[in-house]
Amino acid sequence: MKPFFNPTIWQQEWKEYGDGAAIRMKRSGIDPATAFNGKAHKFNEQSFNEEGRRRSARIVNWLSSRGVKFEGTSILDIGAASGVFTVPFAERGARVTAFESSPPQVELLKENTARFTENKVEIVSGEFEQIDIEAKGWNEAFDLVFVSMCPVVHDWDSVERILSCARRFAYISMPVSSAESSLVNEVVPLITGEKFQPKITEMAFLLHLLCLNGYAYETLVTRELKTTEFTPEEALEHTMIWLSHHNLPADERSRSIVKQHIRQNYPADLIQIHEGGRFGKVLIRLQEQNMYVEE
Repeated sequence: MKPFFNPTIWQQEWKEYGDGAAIRMKRSGIDPATAFNGKAHKFNEQSFNEEGRRRSARIVNWLSSRGVKFEGTSILDIGAASGVFTVPFAERGARVTAFESSPPQVELLKENTARFTENKVEIVSGEFEQIDIEAKGWNEAFDLVFVSMCPVVHDWDSVERILSCARRFAYISMPVSSAESSLVNEVVPLITGEKFQPKITEMAFLLHLLCLNGYAYETLVTRELKTTEFTPEEALEHTMIWLSHHNLPADERSRSIVKQHIRQNYPADLIQIHEGGRFGKVLIRLQEQNMYVEE
C-alpha cells in the first residue's frame, strides 16, 4: 500500500507535526489550557458584540441546514470559552455541557449562562485530555460534540477521543492556513524582507484521516476576518507573540521595527487590526451517513 493511502503513516505524521496550534503556544511559553486567561474579557466582548453574534449565527445556521437539531438535544461544547456557542445552543433549546479549561473564561461562562434556569447549562472545568470519559459517562452520550478552534485537537488520538463522546454528530473547526493579521502583513516584510505567506496547517491531516478511516462527513472552507481594537502597547505585544508562534524573528530588532512602524502609522490611541484567515468546518455523521437533503 502506498503511504498516501496508509492511515497509520498519516496518524504518525500528524503526531510528529511540529507546527500545530498547541505546539506553537508551548513554543512561546504559553500553556494551551490557560492561553486565554489574560484576554478573556476582550474575547468575551468580541464573542457577543454584533459582529461576533453574526459569526456564531452563521455556524449554528450551517449546522441546522445540514440536519442538526437543537431543541431537546444534548451537546458537549469543548473549549466553550465564555459561551460563544454554548449560549446560542441553549437559546435554541439544547441541553449543553460546556467544557472550558481557563478559569477567567469559566467565570464569564457562568455569568453568560445564568439566565438559562429551566434548561440549565452544565459547566465542567479542567483539561479535556485528563477527563476519564468512561467514568464521566460521556461515552456516546451526546447528540452533538462541538469543538471550535480549540487546541485539544492536535493529533488523530485526540480526534478519536472527541468522537468517542458523540452519538450522532461531531463538529470540528480548525484553521486551514496560518492566521493572518493586517499589522503582521505590514511588518513581516520589514523584518524578513519577504511578504508573509500563510502556510497550510494540520486541518489537512484531519480531512485525510477522516477519509482514510471511513467516516462520513461534510466540510466547508471559508475565509473569515474580524476586527479587533488594541492599544499601541497591546498591538506590539500581540504581534511579537504572533511572530514567535510562527517561528519568525521575535528578537529586539523585530520589536524595535514593529514599535517604530506602529508609532509612524497608527497615531491614534486605539489601533484597528483585521485578523482571520481560512478556516475549515467539518460535520462528521456517525448516524444517518447517507447524503442529507434539506427538507
